[in-house]
Amino acid sequence: MNGNDAAVVQLIDVHKTYRTGEMEVHAVRGVSLEIQRGEFVALMGASGSGKSTLMNIIGCLDRPTSGRYLLDRSDVSHLNRDQLADIRNGKIGFVFQNFNLLPRTSARENVELPLLYGRHHLTGQQLRERADRVLASVGLQGREDHHPSQLSGGQQQRVAIARALINDPEVLLADEPTGNLDSRTSVEIMGIFQELNERDITIIMVTHEPDIAAFARRDVVMRDGLVLSDRAVSQRLIASDEIGKLASVDDVAHAEN
Repeated sequence: MNGNDAAVVQLIDVHKTYRTGEMEVHAVRGVSLEIQRGEFVALMGASGSGKSTLMNIIGCLDRPTSGRYLLDRSDVSHLNRDQLADIRNGKIGFVFQNFNLLPRTSARENVELPLLYGRHHLTGQQLRERADRVLASVGLQGREDHHPSQLSGGQQQRVAIARALINDPEVLLADEPTGNLDSRTSVEIMGIFQELNERDITIIMVTHEPDIAAFARRDVVMRDGLVLSDRAVSQRLIASDEIGKLASVDDVAHAEN
């Protein structure tokens, strides 16, 4: 497999085996995969397919049992725990299904958090300005001082996206980012991802929902630890169009009432 200079993620014959007692579980069985800078990839598969394990390896939350993983052309396959933590903080942004926000802190303080663990030496004013700028970029200007309990699910996920972006990561990893959201809010969140992708941010999104995967540009499907299919999304959905359709349906419903 020849490395591509533009590949921000390169997996080469990656295996992951878990041992529980005398039993071995082969979660990932020799996956080779390249993701170019600026791609928007949906990673799909049923429970037990290996997609979550692969996401953990890409996110430097776990190491492969064998094979190589190059992130931004640097081999991170065998780094120790502290080195992986540095990579995660500097190069990867995470968005989770459950938002993972600290409940007793403001939106701004939640977004600032990764900067406090990094090697940045920013003043309080610089932290505030940077966090506010990223919150504004996801449509939360004016909500900086709100706590999670004062925000809707969609707004909480926007805070989580802002937190993931605060360190200007090479890759944004999203694990079932719409799993706790209603249909309309899910489309709005996909709209944010599409806007970020238009700014050349690389996005890898785990989802089990085909209608959410359709907002990506590329669909990688896993089964039994292997890549079953890897293809461009043929009928891609554009979030702004879908929101327009939902608004039209609402208008008709109101007129009928």
